[in-house]
Amino acid sequence: MKILVVDDEADIQPLFIQRFRQEIKHGDFDFSFALSGEEALVYLEENHSEVVLILSDINMPGMTGIELLSRIRHAYAEPPPVVMMITAYGDEENRNQAMQNGADEFLTKPLDFNLLKEKLKTFLH
Repeated sequence: MKILVVDDEADIQPLFIQRFRQEIKHGDFDFSFALSGEEALVYLEENHSEVVLILSDINMPGMTGIELLSRIRHAYAEPPPVVMMITAYGDEENRNQAMQNGADEFLTKPLDFNLLKEKLKTFLH
């Protein structure tokens, strides 16, 4: 499963690669990374048919994760990627905005990688 992770924190990439080492090795997950909403849109223009799931931070400079989510939902309806929003702020306003814009899931930081793996596996089957 091709997964695009969108987060302005550069240390997210080695963290995901470390935490999903076994799944990557077995070919269950293939991660790509974007450091901004703008970079994610460029990536999706070229690879949207491959991306099955997008994990996006909400609070990023420039385009926020909510804005990115809205653009994804308008531009990529067929087939629609699963979008999980991630934020350090588990407040209701962010959750409501994410859900109103079509988020499939809402996760808070710090990420519980065991929970995330379980959620990702449900989308595999």
